[in-house]
Amino acid sequence: MPAQPDCQVAYLGTVDYLRAWDLQLSVADQVRRGESPNTLFLLEHPPVYTLGRLSKPEHLLTDKAELEARGTSVVETDRGGQVAFHGPGQLVAYPVVDLREWGGPLKYVRTLERVIINTLHDLEIRAHLMKGLTGVWVGDELAEAKIAAIGVKISRGVAFHGLSINVNTNLSYYENIVPCGIEDKPVTSMAQVLGETVDEEAVRYSLAYQFGWAMGFGMTEVDAAAVTGSLAGKG
Repeated sequence: MPAQPDCQVAYLGTVDYLRAWDLQLSVADQVRRGESPNTLFLLEHPPVYTLGRLSKPEHLLTDKAELEARGTSVVETDRGGQVAFHGPGQLVAYPVVDLREWGGPLKYVRTLERVIINTLHDLEIRAHLMKGLTGVWVGDELAEAKIAAIGVKISRGVAFHGLSINVNTNLSYYENIVPCGIEDKPVTSMAQVLGETVDEEAVRYSLAYQFGWAMGFGMTEVDAAAVTGSLAGKG
């Protein structure tokens, strides 16, 4: 049997959105050239609204200048999807992975959805998909709410950007946007569903495990400095 592809996983703590984006681009170049293994970054962002390629101006409900005056950045990005929020208490996962022999975009997105559902199941939350919509949902038909979002980009066979799960997120930030362009469904968090603060380390551990299992990768935890430091002088 062929060996499992390697994937290193690093927890970066809180990282500015643009800094994390630059890091993904650097690692993607290394992965594409075979100079680095697949890498899963787990992190949080300071409060930021990101505008994907399909975003509509009217889905930003509060003026950009006002949001930035409140300390929340607004960034146009190259990922798929529409407007999204990232901030404290939310787990962001950026897999930088070579898909050239693994499979195409649809298979990859469906796999990320399954990773999220399995992660939530590990924390005793039942979640599901909604036909025609990307992301993961909780609740029944009368009270469905989105708990996780996905937005990826695949460039020359390597995927980056990724997914976010609302763990202990302050949901009031969503009042300033139409999340993912969906006007008739609310957003929720793991803490809101469970009625208590959630152990964020446990969510990270579960997601890393479920990602490796779903992708068929052998996962190795590495120190963040080992990944970021290895990029010095490369590119």
